Amino acid sequence: MIPFYPFFPLPTICSAPPFPLMKTLSTFLVFLFSLSLAYAATPCDFPAIFNFGDSNSDTGGLSAAFGQAGPPAGESFFHGPAGRYCDGRLVIDFLAESLGMPYLSAFLDSVGSNFSHGANFATAGSTIRPQNTTLHQSGFSPISLNVQYYEFNDFKHRSQLIRKKGGVFKKLLPKARVFSRALYTFDIGQNDLTAGYFLNMTTNEVRAYIPDVLGQFKTYVKNIHHLGGRSFWIHNTGPVGCLAYVLDRVPVEPGQIDKAGCADPFNQVAKYFNLKLNETVVQLRKELPSAALTYVDAYSLKYELFSQAKKHGFVNPLRSCCGHGGKYNYDMHVGCGGKIKVRGKEILVGKPCKDPSVAVVWDGVHYTQAANKWIFDQIVSGAYSDPPIPLKEACHRH
Repeated sequence: MIPFYPFFPLPTICSAPPFPLMKTLSTFLVFLFSLSLAYAATPCDFPAIFNFGDSNSDTGGLSAAFGQAGPPAGESFFHGPAGRYCDGRLVIDFLAESLGMPYLSAFLDSVGSNFSHGANFATAGSTIRPQNTTLHQSGFSPISLNVQYYEFNDFKHRSQLIRKKGGVFKKLLPKARVFSRALYTFDIGQNDLTAGYFLNMTTNEVRAYIPDVLGQFKTYVKNIHHLGGRSFWIHNTGPVGCLAYVLDRVPVEPGQIDKAGCADPFNQVAKYFNLKLNETVVQLRKELPSAALTYVDAYSLKYELFSQAKKHGFVNPLRSCCGHGGKYNYDMHVGCGGKIKVRGKEILVGKPCKDPSVAVVWDGVHYTQAANKWIFDQIVSGAYSDPPIPLKEACHRH
């Protein structure tokens, strides 16, 4: 990709050079190149983050609406439940830390929230495309991306009205200028794939609706841009065929299991989704020339954790740290923190492993804090991004 830099008119051959020190055209071009590098390297100083997504980045949305994710969730860092489906911090938490911000408060959480540095609209179980089912029926959140956008739209408008009241409201809500300078992050799409499989769709049927899913994704990115968003940091989806809740629930043939122990058909669909997501981002760059859009390849890093776990200090990558029973220490009916009744007494069977810091998967569905930190440490430099720019420079158009 060719970076976008400010245009300066070149001196004509017949006229005297406008800059005395620049005797030749080549010297002038070197000057422009040096100037462009300095321009591109300028940190963005994001004042806020607005996040949209599912459980991979939910910091308390679903918990606020439907009840807390109970213990042992949060034990590795928060020392108790903190609205996250993890033993500790998520990628979005490490992202906020790296930008010098507090952890994002969930938009739906009215208790102790501070939105001055942004808001998190993600909820566990969310999809891009509405599922038209209840949470109880399917396990998927009714707060799909369109709803998250409606919440953001309302938040942007009402936060300024309430802020004018002064006092505590002025301290807890963002200034108007924050919205155009903020970083808008997205990590959503995994549930759109698993939703199809859980409805007994074939791989071809799941692939067939991906263009429609991404068409809706594109619509809401454009809508957020219309409301002032300019810097977008978009994660692709991970290798769902490596997660216990898919491996345990959707049957596959022995020949469809790869060397890492993952179900290849599901991962191929995830790769196809990511291919089309990348194409969608390219289209958005053309349609939104004032926006900076960064596509982040989280898939490659997550798959590397499963395929080369030992190299990175992890063990038993397919096995859930917290769970009960089965090949993967996962049971959809008795999950992490789950209890069973024995002779009228409740007994905890969904216990965490002794050392979550060497586990990749927390509960069969979500990654551990250690895995999330390793993933973030790789992406923050821009090494897995298109264009390959660091997180702190993601406001620059390329």
